Amino acid sequence: MNMKKWLLALLIALFAAAIAVGAVALRFYADNRKPNFRNSKDIFVYPQTTARQILESIPDSIVINKKSLERVFDKYLEDEELKPGHYVIEKGKPSIYVARMLKAGWQTPVDLVLSGTMRLKGKIAKKISNQMMLDSAAVYKALTDSVFLSHYGFTPRNVFSLIIPATYEAYWTDSIETIFSKFKDAYDAFWTKDNLRKAEAQGLTKEEVSILASIVKGESNYEPEYPAIAGVYLNRLHSGMRLQADPTVAFCFDYSINRILLKHIEINSPYNTYKYEGLPPGPICVPDKPALNAVLNPDLHGDLYFCASPALDGTHKFAKTLSEHNANAREFHRAISASRAR
Repeated sequence: MNMKKWLLALLIALFAAAIAVGAVALRFYADNRKPNFRNSKDIFVYPQTTARQILESIPDSIVINKKSLERVFDKYLEDEELKPGHYVIEKGKPSIYVARMLKAGWQTPVDLVLSGTMRLKGKIAKKISNQMMLDSAAVYKALTDSVFLSHYGFTPRNVFSLIIPATYEAYWTDSIETIFSKFKDAYDAFWTKDNLRKAEAQGLTKEEVSILASIVKGESNYEPEYPAIAGVYLNRLHSGMRLQADPTVAFCFDYSINRILLKHIEINSPYNTYKYEGLPPGPICVPDKPALNAVLNPDLHGDLYFCASPALDGTHKFAKTLSEHNANAREFHRAISASRAR
């Protein structure tokens, strides 16, 4: 081979090598440095989830270079290396970040939202399990397990007091113990020295505040009236009257009845406040902060009765005497009759 041919061959080899090196460098840049996502995407990895399933769950519409993502998954992710959890693929991240995130378990917290009416343990368990990697049966067992709840200072009878409706930041894979510790922290945070003094001023313990607040919560969804409703029950409690609270009777029937009739108030249960004086032995639902604060800051104006307003808007009319209350009740029933006749 003469010198010219040798040089030409060398140049061709160097050019090919440069192309190869360049291609490797471009792939490295595409996989490790270049942003590869147009938008964010939530990913939930279960214990049996595979890398291929995760890859297929990422919409093509948010991926700029799908081949780069596939290369990274094939090269860096084994199924057994995946850490269960909730992850967020962030806009602007490179492909390699996703693999590292899933292998290292860099979870993004979730919001565990507890709100609305919570009065049956089964439904509470389902509400929690729907938002966490927890089985509803396991959550229900925790809500009814005396030994488990004793670690937090509660029992199956008063566990509703422990749960203060709020938005809790948690990891999707958190254990039941971790979740209940968050509940306990929120419960302890609510019971400040000031709130303890307010409870004492009403002659109530913390548990009794929760019990009465659960009745207030059961009576109405109209928060502005909570202090007035709490005032009625505190007035009855302090005067020795029976509370005669319909929600406590509904609790005796697991909330399976829509209207309380005379036959229902005959049920022999310590939760039946028509039959037994004082507070029932435990809360009848999960009381929220507005209801708890209403018991601690009640409107005490001497009212002993209340009934639904004839405006049929979910509000109530309050009364100090039985005769006034009966007049209000007749007015309400006339309004009901008139509405049905339309």
